[in-house]
Amino acid sequence: MAEQAQYEELARQLSAIGAVKRDLARILPPDCPAGSATVLTLLGRYGEMRMSRLAELLAVDMSVTSRHVAHVADRGWIERSPDPADKRSRILRLTPAGHARLDDLSRRTSHLLADRLSDWSDHEVGLLIHLMGRLRESFGDCRATPHRLPPAHEATTDRPLITTRTPA
Repeated sequence: MAEQAQYEELARQLSAIGAVKRDLARILPPDCPAGSATVLTLLGRYGEMRMSRLAELLAVDMSVTSRHVAHVADRGWIERSPDPADKRSRILRLTPAGHARLDDLSRRTSHLLADRLSDWSDHEVGLLIHLMGRLRESFGDCRATPHRLPPAHEATTDRPLITTRTPA
């Protein structure tokens, strides 16, 4: 098992991931903010789905999901059709324009990552992918069950669990 100092450094590095996310957000087209890009990505990955499932995957409430869906629908990137099993619900699916936008977003992201990681070996990139996937699996589905910290009397250290951000 890793030492406490390693976990503290890992927490600092994870908080610095915000710089990576901000850089990725800067390459998005003006008409496709991050929330819209995420909706398209999820529909591209999982296929058609109900709005409630999308809200679950986004880990946001239905009002936020509705705004994101309205934005992408207004641009013709998705269609909303009645759910045959429940006419009150809508099934969301990508349109051809949505697939094209998703392909564009994928190209933009791939180009940025290729540029930023140009001095990394294929092995290093593969290792990062593997370790990030493993990290995500270790946390499970964070949306389903909140992970609670132990009460203060059960903590193994008096140091804070959340560390201050380091400049990225």
